[in-house]
Amino acid sequence: MKNRIFTLALLAMSAFAYVSCSSNDSEEADPNAALYNGVLTNVSNNVIVETYKKMNDNALLLEAAIDNLEASRTADNLAAVKLAWQATRAPWESSESFLYGPVETEEIVDPAIDSWPVDVVAIDNIIASPGAITAASLATNNDARGFHTIEYFIWGINSNKTVGQITDREFEFLQAAAEDLQNNTQKLYDAWRVGGDNYAGNFSGAGTSGSVYPSQKAALTEITEGLFGIADEVANGKIETPLNGNGGSAMPEAEESRFSNNSKLDFANNIRSIQNMYMGDYNGTDGMGMTNIVSLTNATLDNTIKTKIQDAIDAINAIPNTFTDGITNNRPAVTNAQNKVNELKTLLESQLLPFITNL
Repeated sequence: MKNRIFTLALLAMSAFAYVSCSSNDSEEADPNAALYNGVLTNVSNNVIVETYKKMNDNALLLEAAIDNLEASRTADNLAAVKLAWQATRAPWESSESFLYGPVETEEIVDPAIDSWPVDVVAIDNIIASPGAITAASLATNNDARGFHTIEYFIWGINSNKTVGQITDREFEFLQAAAEDLQNNTQKLYDAWRVGGDNYAGNFSGAGTSGSVYPSQKAALTEITEGLFGIADEVANGKIETPLNGNGGSAMPEAEESRFSNNSKLDFANNIRSIQNMYMGDYNGTDGMGMTNIVSLTNATLDNTIKTKIQDAIDAINAIPNTFTDGITNNRPAVTNAQNKVNELKTLLESQLLPFITNL
């Protein structure tokens, strides 16, 4: 539950100190400047940074699980690698409402982590080549690295690969890909965290000298655009193309995460990314989010947004069986999920964005 008393107390204690250091005249006069600062500080440090920390921590565990599988090639150890892959992917998908800042600028980290589709020809050529396969050598080809390359090796193209079918050369590739993935999750975490490049400071310092955001409103607008941007991508890209990409019929080869049948969880986590940023909560931390700003003057909009977020998650989870099966055999359920995500996207774009830009 959001603590309005805490919010007002923060406003009362911080307003004078904040406005005295602001470089933006309009924000000096804004009685809600401390509230905006509280939201921006919390979502950047306790949602964004913590999401990237979780992903990097789990990427290290994935790397260790793959090393253990290479040393002891059992079905149980392969299952452990699959679980570690899913655990690492979950915070990545839960970060997709904030794919701005370092994820775009740090040597194009996004494609290095999550390029799709996998370039099977490039992978086969690397395996057939005489040279050692290392994280450094994979860094030259975004289509043969990242989550989906690892997914391809541990599940196989038909989702039924056994540990005995992974060759020594594939293990070499797999270990290099895991190291490369962790290098990039580390880079992303370091770019945002205090003690690293502290990109989060651009949000907490929005509207002051040194921030890339000239005002708090600009930072809040960036967040809002990220929210409806990922909703649009889920509904009209990730779902639409596999569902209707073949002239209105299913196009299963376009489904992301199809090797692992992880697509529904990916989509739900994308919407949870919206939820985390809107509520200001992550991994048990109950903080200040966009809801604290919206509910202050428009409780109806705030409640509607929260309802639409949950409706979208529930509709995705309600698709029977796998998404691969759903786009052929349960198309109404998939279409319903798509519609619910589109309703959320429309609400965020048509009502939340104007609300924020008119602050």
